[in-house]
Amino acid sequence: MKKLLVFAAATMLASAGNATSTDDADDIPRTPSGKPDFSGTYDIKTMTPMDRPRRFGDNKFMNREEAERISERVKAGNQANDNRVLNANREAPPEGGDGSPGAAGNVGGYNRFWIDNGDEYSEVDGQFRTSIVYYPDNGRRPQMTAEAYRRIAQFRNFFRKNEGKAWWLETGGRGPADDPEILTKADRCLQGFGSTGGPPMLPVLYNNVKRIVQSEDTLMILIEMVHDARIIRIGGEHLPDDVRKWYGDSIGWWEGDTLVVETTNFNDTPALGLATRNLKVTERFSMIDHDAMLYNFTVEDPTVWQDKWSGEYPWPKTEHSIYEYACHEGNYAMGNILRGARRLERDYMAAQGNSQEEEGE
Repeated sequence: MKKLLVFAAATMLASAGNATSTDDADDIPRTPSGKPDFSGTYDIKTMTPMDRPRRFGDNKFMNREEAERISERVKAGNQANDNRVLNANREAPPEGGDGSPGAAGNVGGYNRFWIDNGDEYSEVDGQFRTSIVYYPDNGRRPQMTAEAYRRIAQFRNFFRKNEGKAWWLETGGRGPADDPEILTKADRCLQGFGSTGGPPMLPVLYNNVKRIVQSEDTLMILIEMVHDARIIRIGGEHLPDDVRKWYGDSIGWWEGDTLVVETTNFNDTPALGLATRNLKVTERFSMIDHDAMLYNFTVEDPTVWQDKWSGEYPWPKTEHSIYEYACHEGNYAMGNILRGARRLERDYMAAQGNSQEEEGE
């Protein structure tokens, strides 16, 4: 009987210990070892802009009344912010147009039906942020370097407005569609645009759902946009410097209840726009409660920005599922892009031949 009582008492103590680790008083989900458990599905869409609109100056927050007023205007369909449409007009666009003002006959672009970037501002600690970026103090990404501006100019010179002419033959340079590998990773459906897969992982126009699966030594983040999967090794070491990846090499460690993730070893085309192989991103994941996580990040790339920059915003959990992102636009359009360029080249050469014949007469 004494042995039975001792066994029963030990069982009760073990059960109590498990209850504490899985349903803590602080309302944070935990793994059997007591670490915060980030497993779940999150929808990170937000109306909060990346950079702070200049009208807010150095004000990091706006009051609830203003945030709700703007949100209601967005839901009503008559609000734009910083030259980007926040509301998604769900009506069918005019035939041959994309639904944008004055865009009749403009085909090939998304209409507003597909946009899903939220209709509410992010709230952190009961306050509404005016931007995701909070450092520098003006809430805007820092000044870029001369090298970054040079690279931007070089990129822009490679593309021009499509006027139906093979302009690259006039310059004697390489054309923007000479072969598929010239096109961007997003055009080729190899990498999501806007750093949705990160790091840092940022909200974009649509497909903002993330699925996290966590074990004791690994964190996997499945990204809806272009079906990327980030693998974070908890307690691991970085790969050798000569091993380079599009999304870098991510390792994590615990600082209390915060999972800190450092990503280095990027190749020459990270998902973050303008960034280089010198990019380093430090992310911090911390559970707010059972229903949301706070995502914080710091970006450092001295080749591009003269200072580091940091941001944070909440990731609310969702009951929605991740959908397959087949990227059919690229699958079908890629051949047409290349064929269209060859057609323009033939037209250009034919026009040149006709011009020479007329001069010969």
